[in-house]
This record gives sequence, C-alpha cells and structure tokens, in this order.
Amino acid sequence: MRNKIFIYLFFFALLFIFFQYMNEKKIFESQESRIETLEATIETNNDSIAQLQTQVRDLNYFSLLGNDNAMTYLEKMGYEAADVEAMVSDRIYDFNLTKGNNPLVPFEGMNGEMKINKLKFLNHKWILADFSDGKYWGEMILEYYFNEKNELELTTLGSLLYPQ
Repeated sequence: MRNKIFIYLFFFALLFIFFQYMNEKKIFESQESRIETLEATIETNNDSIAQLQTQVRDLNYFSLLGNDNAMTYLEKMGYEAADVEAMVSDRIYDFNLTKGNNPLVPFEGMNGEMKINKLKFLNHKWILADFSDGKYWGEMILEYYFNEKNELELTTLGSLLYPQ
C-alpha cells in the first residue's frame, strides 16, 4: 500500500512538474515574442527620432540660436544670443501696447489695429514677423541692429498683406 502511495505521488509530482514546465514555456515564448516586437518598435522609433533630429537641425539653421555664425557675431559685440532675442522680442511686442497700429507694420488696420503676432529670428540681423488686425494679416521682414551708442534699432525691410 505504501508503495502505491509513493507511485501515485511520484506520478502526481511528475504531472505537476510537466504542467509547470509547459506553462512556463508558454510564458517564456510569449515574453520572447513581446521582447522582439518591442525591440522592433524601438528600432523604428529610433529611426524616426534620428530623422526628426535632422529635420530640426535643418530648420534651426535659420534661427538665431541655431546659427553659430550669428551667435559668434553677437558674442563679439558682448551680447548673448538668447538675451538679444528676448530683448528684441520684448521691444517689438511693446510696440503692440501703444495706441493705434504697431509702428513697425507698414499697413493701416482695416478691421482694427495692426499688431505683430509672431516672430522668427532668422539670424543676427533679420526677423520674420507675422501681423494682423484680427481679419487681415500679413508678414514682414525686420532688420535689427545695435548702433554706435549700443541702442537697438528696428527697420522694416519688406512686407506683404495677404488679400482676403
């Protein structure tokens, strides 16, 4: 009788071990498959990130903070490019606070006052600006520089008003 119990326990233990082995094998294969899928996703995402970084680098070339030559020019004058960008932006947007049109915008507002909405610093001399009166809008190129007295001067070089 005792031998039968040991044989039954032995077979039960053997079945239990076999069941555990098969279950763990399925879990392992499932995890391996998931790892392969995630590795493929990571590779695809890394490729996308590399392409986006290249695109951002190309787009930032025409910006003050992305142009080493422009930053070097300003540093030789004793300015930090980020500080210049902030100072010039503040000055341009301060003109929006004056009553009437922004004096840098060469068009009279037809639906209200013309105000500058957005700025894009192209380099150490030029800014691309978007302006609008709420209905009509346009773009312009501004020149900025520091005169002999280290005062900021702004000049509108060209502009266009988009037809409605």
